[in-house]
Amino acid sequence: MKLLKTALFCSLALSASVALPSVVSMLPGVNLATAYAEEVKTKRVPALREKVYSQLARAQKLADDGDAKAGLAALDNINERSSSMNSYEKAMMYNFYGFIYYNENDLPKAIASFEKVVAEEEIPESLRLSTSFSLAQLAMANSDYNKVLDFLAQWDAINTKPKTDAYYVLKSQAYYQLKDYQNGIDNINLAIAQSDSEGKQPKENWLVLLRAMYYSLNQTENVVAVLERMVKLYNKPEYWVQLGGMYGETGKEKQQLAILEAAYQQGFLTSKSDLRQLAQVYLYNGLAFKAADVMSKAVASGIAEKSAKNYAFIAEAMIQAKEDEKSVSYFAKAADLSSHGKYEQRLAEVYVNLEKYEEAADAARKALDKGSLDFESNAYVALGMAQYSLQNFDASILAFEQAEKHKKSQRLAEQWIKYVKREKLHAETLRTALL
Repeated sequence: MKLLKTALFCSLALSASVALPSVVSMLPGVNLATAYAEEVKTKRVPALREKVYSQLARAQKLADDGDAKAGLAALDNINERSSSMNSYEKAMMYNFYGFIYYNENDLPKAIASFEKVVAEEEIPESLRLSTSFSLAQLAMANSDYNKVLDFLAQWDAINTKPKTDAYYVLKSQAYYQLKDYQNGIDNINLAIAQSDSEGKQPKENWLVLLRAMYYSLNQTENVVAVLERMVKLYNKPEYWVQLGGMYGETGKEKQQLAILEAAYQQGFLTSKSDLRQLAQVYLYNGLAFKAADVMSKAVASGIAEKSAKNYAFIAEAMIQAKEDEKSVSYFAKAADLSSHGKYEQRLAEVYVNLEKYEEAADAARKALDKGSLDFESNAYVALGMAQYSLQNFDASILAFEQAEKHKKSQRLAEQWIKYVKREKLHAETLRTALL
């Protein structure tokens, strides 16, 4: 059964998108002292001369002290003499440009600066590798998803170590944003498999991303499998609700009932939509009294509105639970809040079943007076039955004659008219005999 479709997936682009890393994790080699020490140990690249080092250190200090403008000006002074600098010195200068621009949230200039870093020939491979990956992260933050894949390809071409989950996750996020969901799924699953093989728990946002892509491809069974894992690992209320909704979409009504009932018992269902969904699931599975109980508590607590629709739902659930007496007050409340007479009509039918014929006749008349009935004939039938039981034979016949005009109730009305006329004759005969 498809109940209220959980709208949990329409906002996944936000939750699945990459979050900006911190400057430390994002940018390679921004600590000049560390970079200088590493350079001294490296013989494969040109030397970082003391004079250039001191100038770059000054620019770094200005930036670290919060004066980005002065830091950039210092770098511009260095850049004016860049023709005398070696490849590694230029790379370090561009690295600092990138660092300051990133700190100032100028992503395009930061990316352009870091691209100049990797364009230099004679730099440590560790710097080229880390900068290439940072460029991919920056491109993601800048919403340039094709560039993300390009930078990751450049990184992959020079990387000699096993790929980390960060690589697969970033690649998957880019594919997700490009709506290439299958490639995105393949990559995030590699990250999850790697985490599983190391005995680690996959990160929550990985599973959120995977779920979103499976849903986008309408692979509902896979969505269910991911949500089942999310419930076990993270036990968040929204995942229980979403899993219940997906069980409903995939026709697993018993599992849907079980998961939503368990969520309710844990206090996870707190919104009106969640509680209404549970009530509907109860009703579908033949647990009508539970449906009425959940909805009536939601209304009484103020979570759900005191509306005609909600009161009518409770009333109808009470009817299905064979609690006709308890349904009366809810139908009455629904009727008071409605301009049409549909709920007075239902109230009339319930009163007939409860053998409260005066109340039934009054409710039927109110229903007909207010009008806008889907099945006007039912109101006349209820009125006719009530009047017959009150021994108002002429009024009963008149009501059934009105019902007879409707095709839906024509045959039933004809039978009742015959029956009431016989009973009227019998009553008159008996009364005459008693005289």
